[in-house]
Amino acid sequence: MIGRAFVFLCLLTGFAKAETLAFPSNASLQMDVRNPLDSYALPTGIWNGTEVPTKTVEGQLIQQAWKIDAATLTTLQLLQPLRAQLRDAGFQILLDCQTEACGGFDFRFGTATLPPPEMQINIGDFRFLAAERTTGPEPEYVSLFVSRTSQAGFVQFTHVGATTDAEPLTSISAPPIRTSQTGIQTGLAASLDENGYAVLDDLAFGTGSAQLAPTRFNSLERLADYLSANPALTVALVGHTDSSGALAGNIALSKQRAGSVLERLVNDYGIRRNRLEAEGMGYLAPIATNRTEQGREANRRVEVIITSIQ
Repeated sequence: MIGRAFVFLCLLTGFAKAETLAFPSNASLQMDVRNPLDSYALPTGIWNGTEVPTKTVEGQLIQQAWKIDAATLTTLQLLQPLRAQLRDAGFQILLDCQTEACGGFDFRFGTATLPPPEMQINIGDFRFLAAERTTGPEPEYVSLFVSRTSQAGFVQFTHVGATTDAEPLTSISAPPIRTSQTGIQTGLAASLDENGYAVLDDLAFGTGSAQLAPTRFNSLERLADYLSANPALTVALVGHTDSSGALAGNIALSKQRAGSVLERLVNDYGIRRNRLEAEGMGYLAPIATNRTEQGREANRRVEVIITSIQ
């Protein structure tokens, strides 16, 4: 993924042609459980207040626990390359959620997992994906339960389908994935370390709108990396505007913009909501003159401020 502090190049000739899902070379298989004929309650929806919706599927059941030896990777970094391989192989995504959006504690313990220490799930930081492929003679189902600790990433791979012994379903054939510590310690991270705050300088909102543009921003990716590397930190996201319009409206708009950034960090990067807060200052803290367009543009910004260590 462009702009992240790591490179994960998947060998997409694997799963699509040889029916294997390529894990990186710094991954190791921790557990492999196989039943020639079994049923599996495949989660197909988030916790609905009563239960995790499931679809009972039958066939050969294979469950594996994988450990990826790379600290500070986000769950999105772990999941994204595997998800891309599934899509390229013709699987349709049935469910793709993270932590609180899945249902948090209730989803975690409403979904069957392999036991620790082979498979470790951080209740505050996980992602789940379920997919199906119906183009073959028999339907196939795959789920990925992804989580991380401070030292490593963990992936539970579940496959249900026709009996297959000719080809392995998984392999260690992709390059290793790691986070570049050099990248983390420059730019935004350096400003947070040295000053306790930084400007998210590439964000884009519509004129007069609180909605963050539907694209990826390097500053949010760097911030997500930093927060993952420093799990004890809490931060405030503070919105600012130029001096156009009334103060009350600008304070409301700036807080809404900060809230939009907060939601993106939670939903796209798996940052725990209780580590973030959103506030708005309106035009009360300019960093440039409001008498020029260039100055007004500089004043329209969102900052991140370290508030405490948990």
